Amino acid sequence: MNRTFLINVLFLIGINVLIKPFYLFGIDMEVQNTVGKEVYGLYFAIINFTFLLQIISDFGIQSYNNKNIAQHRNLLGKYFPNIIILKVILAGLYLLVLFPAAWLLQYEWTVFPMILAVGINQILISLLFYMRSNVSGLGFYRTDSLLSAMEKLLMILVCGTLLYVPAFKENFRIEWFIYAQMGALLTATLTAYMIVRKHLPKIKWRYNPLYLRIILRDSYPYALVVFLMTFYTKIDGVMIERMLPDGRAEAGIYASGYRLLDAVNMTGFLFASLLLPMFSRMLKLGESIKPLFKLSFLLIWSIAIAVAANVWFFRNEISSFLYVESTPYWGTVLGSLMLTYVAVSGIYISSTLITAEGQLKQMNGIFVVGIIINVLLNFFLISQDGALGAAVATIITQSFVLLSQMTLIRTLFDFKVNKKVVLKVSAYVLLVTLVAWQLYNYSGMIWQWRFVISGGIALILAIICGMIQPRELKSLK
Repeated sequence: MNRTFLINVLFLIGINVLIKPFYLFGIDMEVQNTVGKEVYGLYFAIINFTFLLQIISDFGIQSYNNKNIAQHRNLLGKYFPNIIILKVILAGLYLLVLFPAAWLLQYEWTVFPMILAVGINQILISLLFYMRSNVSGLGFYRTDSLLSAMEKLLMILVCGTLLYVPAFKENFRIEWFIYAQMGALLTATLTAYMIVRKHLPKIKWRYNPLYLRIILRDSYPYALVVFLMTFYTKIDGVMIERMLPDGRAEAGIYASGYRLLDAVNMTGFLFASLLLPMFSRMLKLGESIKPLFKLSFLLIWSIAIAVAANVWFFRNEISSFLYVESTPYWGTVLGSLMLTYVAVSGIYISSTLITAEGQLKQMNGIFVVGIIINVLLNFFLISQDGALGAAVATIITQSFVLLSQMTLIRTLFDFKVNKKVVLKVSAYVLLVTLVAWQLYNYSGMIWQWRFVISGGIALILAIICGMIQPRELKSLK
């Protein structure tokens, strides 16, 4: 299973490294530079707001389905039609709740069409993820990898034309970006459905209230996990835009830093999408998950620590390079947000294992405390320091959640503290930080080369410190 994970995660990362960063920095970033920080800040806040309520349209079905199809692949034909019917009902309920919630937050009526369009996109995202959960649950990990990049590739083709052809760019509006995403999501979802359809028996579309209630009952714990995790990671963008007099501008600045965090978080999300069905199947078969857990943790931290350290030192240069409106304040927000990547990447691994084990009640308790900490910190820090205050609140909250989850895992699986692993990670952090600091202060070459060299040295240090062990990787079976 370790070898399967390694091969597929490398393939998955390879595909997404080619596509998603180009989308984020060639398309999404260019949208912000074109429409300005205030307009994009409003869009960013609405994205977060609609995402907070997306739990209504998903209700944990993706995670529930991924885990169960991985363990009982013969149930796909029974689950699929009933879950599709349920998702249609939940999508309607989601749209009904969306507008009263927007009214309570005092959004102007003029932005309601944008809220509707973004809400429809959230429904399509939920549906695409459900289709992909069937693909990965059936064991087609590489097909799932390709599907994960398809939507972004379509966005690159469509929005690339709108943003880089002068005749279109002169009149570009944020709504064009939203509608392009709608078309891309619909195309990717239909493609995923065609793939899943080949492995389904003849579908019987029947409305069975009893069976739907069973699905809701069984997916409820997963829904709560998704909602709680979403709440404490997305509420900051909404609070920035709603709390501050210049909230849309500050939200735009926060979005500029969050974009890079979102880009690197892709790695953690991809790890988790592969690990959930693998952990689930291994636990069912009674196989030891310790080697896979250790491997995935060290691999993702070898990336996260290097990225966080290097971006922190080169934060102003990176921000100025990416954004036409950038100031040193933008760089500080970017650097602070990137420090959270270390904790967030670990959370992807630990929460996936806890989910696979089905111990959701304890994890939900951690998330509830995380929400309380995050909201309180945001309330005080955003009013004082704007987007930077939200970034600091995120660092504290994510660190708390990771430490709490690791403590829970030690209890659930009787994991002992591995002193050698702690020493490896500590040595790696120290050496990577020193190298990044020295290269940042070296003035003998342009900063871009210093940044790349620092990243290359981090890879070498990962091998020297034992974060990545080539011999161990070769011996995986």
